[in-house]
Amino acid sequence: MCRIAGIISNRLTPGEINEKVSLMCNALKHGGPDDEGIFFDEKVKLAFGHRRLSIIDLSKNGHQPMADIQQRVWISFNGEIYNYLVLKQELLKLGVKFNSNTDTEVIINAYLQWGTDAFSRINGMFAFALYDKENATTYLVRDTSGIKPLYYNVSQGQLSFASEVRAFKAANIVTEADQNWAVRFLAFGHIPEPYTTLKEVYSLAKGNYLCWHHHKNSFEIVPYQKSKSVLSYITDINEAKEQIRNSLKASVKSQLIADAPIGVFLSGGIDSSLLTLLANEQKEQQLKTISIFFNEKTYDERAYQNLVLDKISGEKFAHLVQQKEFETFLPSIINDMDMPTTDGINSWFISKYAHEDGLKAVLSGVGADELFGGYPSFNRIKYFKYLRKTPEFAAHLANYFKEDKYRKLSFLAHKHYLADYLLLRGLFVPADIAKILGADINQIEQILFNEPQLSGLDNYDGENASWFETNLYMQNQLLRDTDVMSMQHGLEVRVPFLDEDFQQLAASISPEIRFDSKQPKKILIDTFTDILPESVWNRPKMGFTFPFQQWMGLHQEIGNEHLYKSEIAKKSIRKFKKGEMHWAKAFALYQVQLHG
Repeated sequence: MCRIAGIISNRLTPGEINEKVSLMCNALKHGGPDDEGIFFDEKVKLAFGHRRLSIIDLSKNGHQPMADIQQRVWISFNGEIYNYLVLKQELLKLGVKFNSNTDTEVIINAYLQWGTDAFSRINGMFAFALYDKENATTYLVRDTSGIKPLYYNVSQGQLSFASEVRAFKAANIVTEADQNWAVRFLAFGHIPEPYTTLKEVYSLAKGNYLCWHHHKNSFEIVPYQKSKSVLSYITDINEAKEQIRNSLKASVKSQLIADAPIGVFLSGGIDSSLLTLLANEQKEQQLKTISIFFNEKTYDERAYQNLVLDKISGEKFAHLVQQKEFETFLPSIINDMDMPTTDGINSWFISKYAHEDGLKAVLSGVGADELFGGYPSFNRIKYFKYLRKTPEFAAHLANYFKEDKYRKLSFLAHKHYLADYLLLRGLFVPADIAKILGADINQIEQILFNEPQLSGLDNYDGENASWFETNLYMQNQLLRDTDVMSMQHGLEVRVPFLDEDFQQLAASISPEIRFDSKQPKKILIDTFTDILPESVWNRPKMGFTFPFQQWMGLHQEIGNEHLYKSEIAKKSIRKFKKGEMHWAKAFALYQVQLHG
């Protein structure tokens, strides 16, 4: 796991290119504390930068940017390839020779052997830049689940890219803000892809590569893996359980491969408990677990954590987080976000402690809720079939309600899949956003719903809910926040539930057995009842959350209405202080105020 950056430019001098890439790398050094490297090609005015976090092959052989023996291809790579040993054996049989034990070198030789077809052969989490001297092309490539971020900017024939948005600003490449970021943030609670907080800096779509043609100074973005439609569903529940068991075990095994200390985030919930127990079965070294607990009993999951810890061996780290730690570290957390978000504080803390406990990589349970119906949205979405019959004028009248849950019905005035998502998970409605920002409501609605409409998302069933949660909530918030917060502490987070093969298996299971309206993630639980304690799963879902409603209410700035500009923001904070508004909305207002 690393951080990457680079520039291709005929406008800048070689010295300017190298200086800017160096500045970008310096801004990203938290995510790659072990090594640094820059490659420059004067012929095409290209520089690749790299900051390394050593996980596989800790020797100098893993130094990047890296090239093949003939130095035809150069790469700057961030991530982990879980099937690299399989690909390496295939390449060895074809006569390919290797100089290291890294997965990075496997990507290079896979490309030399198979061209861009190599990208779809890779199973892992990754974002990389690859320069092919012979063909005068550079590729920016991102994994199919979007686990690793990759941002780019094209301006006047110049391509710049980086793992974090802050790098563009640090090198003075793009400093102008996207004027619409606050609109999107107040609606979604994050900045949805492909947008960022900077003007014309975009996120490369998952499962795509950007191909830059050096002779033309032009580019195109190409999907390298076509979506696979399910030809026939698995309808036998016993077959489904057997395949889930085998596939998840294989995923955990492959993601435990590391030459550096690795552990598991254990919250006490179903997903992290299951991964901990499976990792404990397969580990080649003593398993380390990292947990967080609170004095606030409603949020304290130590009892469930201990049920799992009693079943495993290895080092067990537990950390108490209190109001004072939250207040002390909040300024650092907000700075480390890279872009505003209402999530990520939990990831910041547990990543901090994992790093302090000597870990370089951890497994996380992100993805299971999205695949197997772990959220309330999987039950709520069925009512959309009836709500969508609401006349547009009636939906607009919802703005006159006082309670937020009823005001959100105003999203029904927009026949758009993003309006459906915001009805499920949105923060502020367009009318309120307009008042907060002093903007016209028509302008707000244009910003939010100007994306092309997508088909097939109006069945309002479990598969639709899974698509919303996977491609919008998890993609834009959970994965981005997990990555940026963990890398702030030089920590790699791996997500076994998002293994490509496991995701394809989940999608092939009949919705009738994949989703259960009475028991969230029932098929997953039933598959592992032999190892998963009943007390862990037979209880209300908590999620990995903190006592933010209380902590933010006591925060001297977040809960101070006098610090906010608009009257509606002041009113919202008063509602929050009375316990009538969710903390995420108050935190969003606070961040808009900070960045305004």
